[in-house]
Amino acid sequence: MAIRKKSNKNPPVLSHEFIVQNHADIVSCMAMIFLLGLVFEITAKAAVIFVTLQYNVTIPATEEQSAETISLYHYGIKDLATIFFYMLVAIIIHAIIQEYVLDKINRKMHFSKTKHSKFNESGQLSAFYLFSCVWGTSILVSENYISDPTSLWRDYPHTLIPFQMKFFYILQLAYWFHAFPELYFQKTKKEDIFRQIVYIGLYLFHIAGAYLLNLTHLGLVLLVLHYFVEFLFHISRLFYFSDERYQKGFSLWAVLFVLGRLLTLILSVLTFGFGLARAEDQQLNFSTGNFNILAVRISVLASICMAQAFMMWKFINFQLRRWREHSSSQPQSVKKKFVTAKGKTSRKERENGINGTVTSNGADSPRSRKDKSS
Repeated sequence: MAIRKKSNKNPPVLSHEFIVQNHADIVSCMAMIFLLGLVFEITAKAAVIFVTLQYNVTIPATEEQSAETISLYHYGIKDLATIFFYMLVAIIIHAIIQEYVLDKINRKMHFSKTKHSKFNESGQLSAFYLFSCVWGTSILVSENYISDPTSLWRDYPHTLIPFQMKFFYILQLAYWFHAFPELYFQKTKKEDIFRQIVYIGLYLFHIAGAYLLNLTHLGLVLLVLHYFVEFLFHISRLFYFSDERYQKGFSLWAVLFVLGRLLTLILSVLTFGFGLARAEDQQLNFSTGNFNILAVRISVLASICMAQAFMMWKFINFQLRRWREHSSSQPQSVKKKFVTAKGKTSRKERENGINGTVTSNGADSPRSRKDKSS
């Protein structure tokens, strides 16, 4: 009996497998460097740019508004450093959810490779969408954007925003930027990479556009609306993987998806075609952050409409594929029932043949047995 050589389970340092297996630990060490930089006075000024929000503007208190000073924020080039740091944090949280939640469920359910990747995708996105919906809704309620829809375009440009809103946008950009290295860490298939890049790019394009064009109020409302619908889809898919008979969630998601696209178009048309179109100041001014000109309004509205049309096209194809799978499975089930019903013959038929006729393999008559003996 030949002696087997011991396989080296630990891959070489800085190899492809080593980085994939230990990417969470590597990124954690990188994040700790920035946090340790806050301790020392020499590096504190540089580390603060990565960890805390920049471009703080303090508005003094007035007797009419409030008795306390208000801290508001605007955007700038230093936000890229903050986005980079929280992108590292998003990678760490992604790995924690994957290892301590999703992988344990996968071991119990024994999914196939296809279901395994889709389950991981829905698990990660459903957690992110739920967190973003709750946080975004709390901002909408605290800033009274729901009770007063005119706040979507009133007092534009919205160059100064509160801490919660700026932090929300920073984390949104950080999360979707972290999705690019996750394609490498999760060993995404080559045929799925292009689809994922388009998916991530659409989110980054629209979130960054709302942030840079000072359309943060409208962007927040549309993001919460879109994330809520997407959360229903991914949570329904998680239940479907556990029990394939579960279809109610997809039906509810289909209705809310269409309503969400319709409401998105209505709010966008009201903001750009009614609110901003009637504003007094409609001159391009980079210093004040005013982008309320006809060309920008048409471009942004066209981008939103094209995104909604693209999602509706994907939605219709998804529904047609589900309808074909459902219709193709019905004839097979009917055919199986027919075969099983046809295979169940009575005792008399088994003795005398099928439909009362004697088969060649059936029992012979007494006369035939007598002829055979002779």
